[in-house]
Order: sequence, then C-alpha cells, then structure tokens
Amino acid sequence: MDKLRAVLGGRDGNNDSRNVLQAANEASTLGWGTRLKGFLICMVIGVVCSILGVCCLFIHKVGLILFIVFYTLGNICTLASTMFLMGPVKQLKRMCDKTRAFATIVMITCLVLTLCAAFWWKIFALTLVFVILQVLAFAWYSLSYIPFARDAVLKFFSMLFGMCVK
Repeated sequence: MDKLRAVLGGRDGNNDSRNVLQAANEASTLGWGTRLKGFLICMVIGVVCSILGVCCLFIHKVGLILFIVFYTLGNICTLASTMFLMGPVKQLKRMCDKTRAFATIVMITCLVLTLCAAFWWKIFALTLVFVILQVLAFAWYSLSYIPFARDAVLKFFSMLFGMCVK
C-alpha cells in the first residue's frame, strides 16, 4: 500500500533495496489461518486426485492414462500445499537445499516428462516408466524431510540385498 501511495504521490516507489525473492515473500504473506486453509484445500485436492486416479484404473482402455494424469496432478497439488505452510520462497529454498536438490530436480523432471509422454509424445510405455520414477522420486524427496530416514531406507535395502545375494 505504501508503494501505491508513493507512486500516486509522484515519488518513485523503488527506493528500497529489496531483491525479487524478498518482494515475492512480502507480497505472498498470509495469515496462519489462511495458510492452513490453503494447505488443507491443496492437500485434499491432491489426495482426491490420487484416489480418483486409482479408481480410474478400472476403466477399460483409457483407465491407465487417466490414472497417470490424476496421479501427477495429485502430486503437483500435494507439493503446492506445503508452500502454503512454509511460504513459497522458504519452500523453494528448502527444495534447492544441498540434501534435496537432486531429488527435487528428478521429481519435477519426472512430473513434466510424465505429462509430456502421456499427451505430447503419446508413448504409453514411456509414460508408465516416468510415473514409476515419479513415485520413487516423490518418496525419496519426502524422506529428505525426516531426519535419518534416507539412511534408514538405504540401510534396509542394503541388508535386504545382502540377504538375497547370500
């Protein structure tokens, strides 16, 4: 509001030394109740899309494609829901943190490639591969928020693999 008053008053409103991220963070500041509502709405939409996708598996011919689309949209909504809790700037910073950067890149790439393979390239087998990679990447990304969870999963699979080799 102060910027608007400054511009309308004939003064240049760009005298502050904030960067783009700070300006975006201030523009997106929401109250805690609004953040919680946004989180719940996006999370519910994401879960409903994922469940709807599973239900679509039983539709003849187009069921698997509908599953892939709804599942991908569900993942996108679920990911967007956490931005309401932390704020978009903090969420993006955490996503690009050194412990999550690779998982974030793989997850977002798989989300995009799944939709490209389903709608643009129309290669069913490739779409299925990308949705499987999407599931694994989203799980690995989610585990990065739980302390030592990735280490525990790696240890479990190394023990499991060790038993299978013997």
